[in-house]
Amino acid sequence: MAETRRRGEALEAAIVEAVWAELAESGYAGLTVGAVAERARTSKAVLYRRWPGRAALVIAALAQHAPSVDDVPDTGNLRDDLLALLRTVVAGVSARSIDALWGLLAETARDPELAALVRAKLDELQRAGPAAAVIERAVRRGEVDAARVTPRLLRLAPDLLRSELLLYGEVTDAAIVEIVDDVVLPLAGV
Repeated sequence: MAETRRRGEALEAAIVEAVWAELAESGYAGLTVGAVAERARTSKAVLYRRWPGRAALVIAALAQHAPSVDDVPDTGNLRDDLLALLRTVVAGVSARSIDALWGLLAETARDPELAALVRAKLDELQRAGPAAAVIERAVRRGEVDAARVTPRLLRLAPDLLRSELLLYGEVTDAAIVEIVDDVVLPLAGV
């Protein structure tokens, strides 16, 4: 069953695609490491060497589909950068990513190690993710006072998007504009 020729990025891409296919077919609750391994034409041992279980696999798949710092537009001002970033995030959301988020949240309530893993991934995105890059550029342009940039500010827009997705199953453009104009920009002092 194991395919020894694929390694590195090619194997990881096959695994991430298998995770998405399994989420679409079985949902988070039905996803198993064995099914992902079979679909990716590799072994469970290969998966367990990289990820401790299905939750870590799903986190990796979600992270792979999220915008990267390189995807963040530089429009020249914080408001337009934030709007573009949040719209890019929302454009990439699907029913299976919402199901994956719900599944992860449910599992984190029962599994302290998983909760720590999810927090670590979110902290990493907070420090070095696209929202941080947008705010850092605004600081360099002089739009935002660096003293106002707190970990909470860096987390705010992604946290509010996630909340909208989980509560309503979608994020409207009006909600994106409200998040930016009514919450993030005032807290950033803009």
